[in-house]
Amino acid sequence: MPKPADSGARFRKLALLSTVGLMFPVSITMGAVAGYYADRWLDTFPWLSFVGLCFGIAAAFIHLFRVLKKFDEDT
Repeated sequence: MPKPADSGARFRKLALLSTVGLMFPVSITMGAVAGYYADRWLDTFPWLSFVGLCFGIAAAFIHLFRVLKKFDEDT
């Protein structure tokens, strides 16, 4: 039977990894939406939408790498 401390650590790791599933779509969507509204404001469609989308994707991958590094340190 596992110790209670082991199950708590397991749930913390699961919670840490679940943030990746939430942050990927949120980061990408926020970048795209910010770019879209900047395009509407400056009348430069589609350039800032593309830049915002790229920034959102980059932010999602940066978060992924940080989570994986923290997960690896905790193991």
